[in-house]
Amino acid sequence: MKRAQAGWIAGAAAAALVAAGAITYSVAGDGNSGVEPPAADSADAGFARDMAVHHQQAVEMSYIVRDRTDDTEVRRLAYDIAQTQANQRGMLLGWLTLWGLPKVSSDGPMTWMDMGGMASGKDGALMPGMATNTEMEKLGKLDGKQAEIFFLQLMTGHHKGGVHMAEGCVQRCSVGVEKDLAQGMVEAQESEIQLMADLLKKRGARAR
Repeated sequence: MKRAQAGWIAGAAAAALVAAGAITYSVAGDGNSGVEPPAADSADAGFARDMAVHHQQAVEMSYIVRDRTDDTEVRRLAYDIAQTQANQRGMLLGWLTLWGLPKVSSDGPMTWMDMGGMASGKDGALMPGMATNTEMEKLGKLDGKQAEIFFLQLMTGHHKGGVHMAEGCVQRCSVGVEKDLAQGMVEAQESEIQLMADLLKKRGARAR
């Protein structure tokens, strides 16, 4: 599947999950319960915005490697990551829509964790663990075992950054369902980090 198709799937997931977001937000509390939606500069909004961007790159990386290798294990992992993170991205964007908040903040990424500027943004790496534009281009040019190893290395770093961000939401966010989603991300991505370490070891490599 090409990168354009990956973007279409993520966009479709965002639209489809607005309804699901409405349900989960009503559970968390809405106007009828007297609970105000999060503010634009809250941790809840910041995490939703930043993790949506973070997830989008993971989806792109996953579909790139699926086109560059025939290995069943790596292709299955890439598919699982792409589907899971596209769905979660749709939920995060759906919440922002329901809260009436912008998808982009003028404050820049990671300010909700009091860590603005921690990622220089150089060559497209806006947040912890994100691959640079140069690395993404390199991944798209590799094949077979080389593509598998580079993908696993990039995604390991990407997951570690995602875990750091999700842990920040668990500590700082106030909307219960969002905190639950973040905790689920921590657990799932830590499990996948171990799986990727095993896959790298089988290929005579290790995380960077």
